[in-house]
Amino acid sequence: MFRTFFPVFVCYCLLFAAANIGWAAPTVIRFTHVVGNDTPKGQAALKFKDIVAERMWGRFVVEVYPNSTLFDDDQVFEAVLLDDVQMAAPSMSKFSLITKKLRVFDLPFLFQDMTAVELFQNSVEGQDLLTSFSDRGLIGLGYLHNGMKQLSANRQLSVPQDAAGLKFRVQPSDVLKAQFTAIGAEAVPKPFSQVYSLLSNGVVDGQENTWSNIYSKKFHTVQTHITESNHGVIDYMVVTSRNFWESLSPEDQRDLRTALNEAIAFANSLADKNQQDSRQHVIDSGEATVVQLSKDERAMWVEAMRPVWRQFEADIGKELIDKAVSANQ
Repeated sequence: MFRTFFPVFVCYCLLFAAANIGWAAPTVIRFTHVVGNDTPKGQAALKFKDIVAERMWGRFVVEVYPNSTLFDDDQVFEAVLLDDVQMAAPSMSKFSLITKKLRVFDLPFLFQDMTAVELFQNSVEGQDLLTSFSDRGLIGLGYLHNGMKQLSANRQLSVPQDAAGLKFRVQPSDVLKAQFTAIGAEAVPKPFSQVYSLLSNGVVDGQENTWSNIYSKKFHTVQTHITESNHGVIDYMVVTSRNFWESLSPEDQRDLRTALNEAIAFANSLADKNQQDSRQHVIDSGEATVVQLSKDERAMWVEAMRPVWRQFEADIGKELIDKAVSANQ
């Protein structure tokens, strides 16, 4: 009984003391996202919550809302601007509503691998993108990884001509539509939740996704071939409102950035392992043939997609695209 009573007694004492000596209540940071707690993005939010609780007790409290329990990615920008939530991590493709510069991450066959993606994101130009839409009232705080996208279909896709005439499910994005138009295919924008059904019912012929999404959603069981194309990236950006961020002291901004950077590094390492493990699970299942592109075959895909780069060059900026290309080692 004493063990039960004592913590409660201490809490009441602290609250009484706070009320009498004027302690300020901690600032609540509501962090919303659309996936489960067991995903790398979900783990990033929980890790951030734990670090803040450990190091900034009394100053901040982080509340995590996974699985779109508060808002989905189509609502979240307005929610952040209205201070209904203080942090979110939408897919990079969603930012086309805010700035066209981030379309650089949708350009096909621009990055060879996640090493190139990270080099670009950590460059001066990549970091500048985090604040490139501050005039819209939002500020990016960091990049969260999912992984590189692979192509799947019910036929082998080794060269661009193999995709001609097929229908591919995509996220809503002008760039992603253009990438399939460039190879004579059709892009069908549909919600992620419908992909398995669309594939199994033959409404679409193929899709593009990371290894972890392909394996966890069992897309490999309804597709005969998966091409390890690494043709694009699915990443997220942690975002907050400019008003909220600028209301904080420089010390609070510094400490929150440190905590978030540690949480992001932790989650990104999980994401990398998750992709490798999921890829191996798909191979081990034997339910779909994994196709490797030769150097010459990949070069053909890159050449076929270059017109898409030029198509969106005015929106993104040639210098930004060139910088991204230079990140490939």
